[in-house]
Amino acid sequence: MSGIQILLITCVLFLGVYFLVRLRNRVFDIILLFLIVLAAIGLILFPEFTQKVADILGVGRGVDLVFYLCIILFWFVLLKLYTKIRQLDNLLTELIRKQSLQEEKKEKS
Repeated sequence: MSGIQILLITCVLFLGVYFLVRLRNRVFDIILLFLIVLAAIGLILFPEFTQKVADILGVGRGVDLVFYLCIILFWFVLLKLYTKIRQLDNLLTELIRKQSLQEEKKEKS
């Protein structure tokens, strides 16, 4: 095992444990994180596998395939964060409306 593989595996495991602690009880997210960590470690340990899969899919190099998958994962995370921000924005708007209506009722009383 080369030095870069040890470094990459250490980083992936550190990130996995960090997010596992942050996710707590979200079962789907924990399973997804576990699968991503396993896939990352597998691809780090067996880089020739990505070349075989890339050949099957018609991609030039294995690293290109990993790059494309990372772009797709990035967009997934970006859209998930966007929807969460929209939900929080709507919730905040609703709470401010309720609070202002309650304050108006108190002023009239």
